Amino acid sequence: MLRAEAALRRTDTRGWVLQRRERTRHLIELGGLVQKAGLVDLADDDRATIYGALLELVGRAREGATGDTLTLWKRRGKRAFDAEADERESHP
Repeated sequence: MLRAEAALRRTDTRGWVLQRRERTRHLIELGGLVQKAGLVDLADDDRATIYGALLELVGRAREGATGDTLTLWKRRGKRAFDAEADERESHP
């Protein structure tokens, strides 16, 4: 009975269910980026510290030239993703 109900939930295609799944996946991916960046380990998994660090980043970006800051962050992120992809390719 429980397996059948779980299977129904996984295949539910109602609009609000799909939106909720999409939002959940998005939030999980963002959490993964916080982990991947090393912030979780650096903050010793303290949510208040992690949240404060993120608020600090947003504050600094808003104080300065937002476009320049976001462009710099995007470049750094892309380089990191590319380096990880290269590492995976060279060590399968």
